[in-house]
Amino acid sequence: MTTASTTTTLTAQPIDPARLDDVRRNAEDGFGNRFVAFAASGEGEPLRCCLRYARAGEQIALVSFAPFEEASVWREVGPVYVHAERCEGYADRGLPDELRRGPRVLRTYQADATMNYDHNTLVGDEDIEPVLDRLLAEPDVAIVHVRTVLPQCFLYAVTR
Repeated sequence: MTTASTTTTLTAQPIDPARLDDVRRNAEDGFGNRFVAFAASGEGEPLRCCLRYARAGEQIALVSFAPFEEASVWREVGPVYVHAERCEGYADRGLPDELRRGPRVLRTYQADATMNYDHNTLVGDEDIEPVLDRLLAEPDVAIVHVRTVLPQCFLYAVTR
């Protein structure tokens, strides 16, 4: 569902399927790690390809991923779960039902992909939509990375 408000329409962005196709085809994640499939435990592995939690027994992989592709001091590489085979992806562009509640770290970036420390936000166990809506209404915020709290792993990006 696309979520409309008075200030913005939120669009959740999973990992680009073409980037994941390359990882699967090359059998490595581009950072020297082999692509190895295994059965999901179903105990909370968030999939970045379809923006939902893995179901027990699904074939998934843990790969290194950098949300920004261009060279930058803000380019971070971290672990993410994805389906071992191409899945249906995330067709809905609104916030994903299973990954829209905190606790989360919301990292804000300006249009030139530099981090905007002034607006980085920590949210508790709540729906993050109103906070994302407020952040993306700021004139100096172009994109927000939604991340887990403790390991701060990338979940998905959100834009207007």
